[in-house]
Amino acid sequence: MQDLTIFLQALVAASIFFVWVVRYDNIVQEFNQYGLPHWLRDLVGILKLTFALLLLLGIQHASLVMIGSLGIAGLMACAFVIHLRVKNPAFKMIPSLTLLALSLIIAVINYRLLKG
Repeated sequence: MQDLTIFLQALVAASIFFVWVVRYDNIVQEFNQYGLPHWLRDLVGILKLTFALLLLLGIQHASLVMIGSLGIAGLMACAFVIHLRVKNPAFKMIPSLTLLALSLIIAVINYRLLKG
């Protein structure tokens, strides 16, 4: 199970870094399209990148994984709600739902590993 959670942690972290660093122009466009303020975009970006980094650091320091995974899960739940509010098509909701599910799986597996 530990190999699975390490793989999922790396996958979720890489996804977050890719979207918020490589495809940042797309993020700016989406936040503008949804009428969300710039400060919120910046705060969400800082939080997502921080939580993604905690997932990576959690590979060596298991205590950090819960913060990172639950933080990302919370942000992805908020993203899903925003997609519903702006009435996006279902295919635009898939990434946030997928990362939400993966983050919760990571949290559950790591909780069980920590409890032994």
